[in-house]
Amino acid sequence: MKRRDFLKSTGLAASLLATGGMISMDKLFAQAPVIGSTKITKAAAGSGSHAKVYFTRHIDAEHLLKLYSLINEAIYGKVAIKLHTGEKHGPNILPREMVRALQQQIPNSAIVETNTLYQGDRYTTKAHRETLQVNGWTFCPVDIMDEDGTVMLPVRGGKHFKEVSMGKNIVNYDSMVVLTHFKGHAMGGFGGSMKNIAIGCADGRIGKAQVHGVDKDNIPADWNVWPAKELLMENMAESAKATIDFFGKHIVYINVMRRMSVDCDCAGTAAAEPTIPDIGIAASTDILAVDQACIDMVYAQMHNHDLVERIESRHGLHQLTAMRELKMGNDKYELIEID
Repeated sequence: MKRRDFLKSTGLAASLLATGGMISMDKLFAQAPVIGSTKITKAAAGSGSHAKVYFTRHIDAEHLLKLYSLINEAIYGKVAIKLHTGEKHGPNILPREMVRALQQQIPNSAIVETNTLYQGDRYTTKAHRETLQVNGWTFCPVDIMDEDGTVMLPVRGGKHFKEVSMGKNIVNYDSMVVLTHFKGHAMGGFGGSMKNIAIGCADGRIGKAQVHGVDKDNIPADWNVWPAKELLMENMAESAKATIDFFGKHIVYINVMRRMSVDCDCAGTAAAEPTIPDIGIAASTDILAVDQACIDMVYAQMHNHDLVERIESRHGLHQLTAMRELKMGNDKYELIEID
């Protein structure tokens, strides 16, 4: 049965309209057609191990800080805030004032980034720093981690990589807060926490070429001919696992489901205007659970066609199964609303 027919047959369309296009979580525990982590009810949460994903419908600094306070127990020392700072004048990047409010509550923290594989506003460190200024990332230190070179981090249990090249400065941090603008992506289908660290921590020449499956010395000018779909999703998962293995328990994930264009923030001003309503913020200590929860909430939306088409046409849901196969998160999660 098609999802549209299901909604009609169960009379939930009215509920969708009443909640801004999102099905009430009390009425329907929807899941995407590909499941890396199964959503469970509060009643079932007491039996066996499961991840907790905290959620708010409010996208503001107050609720972001509240979510962070629920997951930050193991964050200590020098803290990297992994953020996609975007191309110049990007219309969808996270609000600077909201990020600043979080950063100011995390002692000894800095935003971290790496240069890009494609030749854009962040291709070189010099151009990258100019872009940071233009986009307003001036309120705290921003560490371009591959500015001074690279470091190889091992991938435990990888089938494509034994190690991945990362920005050298990643090893200078004790903890990481992965603060992600959840949205679509031209090649990955969607960009959640996994994509943020998989591509975002890999250095701009060697590591990003590894993850995309291209020769760093002979990169095809047309990215449409690059390896994609299942291979890309698996490569990303292994790259992300290298970062997760490095930080151990000292890494947490926050996905902000706001202005979810089908395009990544790397598209800058060329990004398509979002057609799906804002949903909220999700946070967890489990990367698989938080990305799965956000995907499930996207699929629970009435007006989701463009984003879902982008995800499925790129086989993006394989990100979830790739993470599950690598044991990167719990196979069950509970969604806990804090409002």
